[in-house]
Amino acid sequence: MIMAERNAYQNLTKKSETSILSRTSQGHRCFSIMGILNVTPDSFYDGDRYRSIHRATDRAHEMIEEGADIVDVGGESTRPGALGISEEEEIRRVIPVIERLAKETPVTLSVDTTKAEVARRAIDAGATMVNDVSGFQMDQRMADVIAGSGVRTVLTHMRGVPRDMQKQPKYENVTQEVYRFFKAQVSWAVSKGVAFDRFILDPGIGFGKTVVHNLELLRSLDSFSDLEMPLLIGLSRKSFIGKIQQDAGPQERLSGSLAAAVIAYLHGVRFFRVHDVLETKKALTIASAIREGHG
Repeated sequence: MIMAERNAYQNLTKKSETSILSRTSQGHRCFSIMGILNVTPDSFYDGDRYRSIHRATDRAHEMIEEGADIVDVGGESTRPGALGISEEEEIRRVIPVIERLAKETPVTLSVDTTKAEVARRAIDAGATMVNDVSGFQMDQRMADVIAGSGVRTVLTHMRGVPRDMQKQPKYENVTQEVYRFFKAQVSWAVSKGVAFDRFILDPGIGFGKTVVHNLELLRSLDSFSDLEMPLLIGLSRKSFIGKIQQDAGPQERLSGSLAAAVIAYLHGVRFFRVHDVLETKKALTIASAIREGHG
């Protein structure tokens, strides 16, 4: 990146972060919460709870009242072992929800998809962010959709695909490999016309990684700071927490999720994708007050 591009990117990033974080800037908040809205039958924690439009929109409004700055609508489970669904089925699940929420709320709406056509339809329906857990690997047309629309995108690192990503994942150095992946994918997407300020980077906790890999990434989040792009973390109620605390399932992982979120915040993460919006907001508000020295 030449100096002029870097300076332009820094200025654009500062402006775009300010716009997304505008709702959190009051009261000294300097983080953004993405509430998870799964309209799926098989997600690992809340599958089948919000499949109807009525239940989904009610849940979205509840999360917004609790402090969500972004609502991330997903129609295809990406839990380990999940099988894919058709483009048509995913569109059927997510588009009506996004269309209604776009009319009812001013918050940022994100679509959680790896399919370019689903993203395009969601943007037409009112989404202004695309959360691609494959980091443009599963459908390279995604870069064209982002470039053409100008929406923000979460670029996530994932080894393999959900069906097989947890089958003995191996890395020489997980932090270095995720770092190189980010640089390569951002460079490629920029060559396709995606602007530098459109990216939010997600190291992909639990996406093709063991417990050891996840912990190493959480300890090393500072390593991504020189990429000069905001970081998002998605670790809410994931299995690595359950394995560490030896619990009975996702319903017992709130405290572990909050502890990990605070650690991520202290290592520079500012976007948090979570199931438990209110509890996460409270925990991060305290962490922010301690770190920044305000009450």
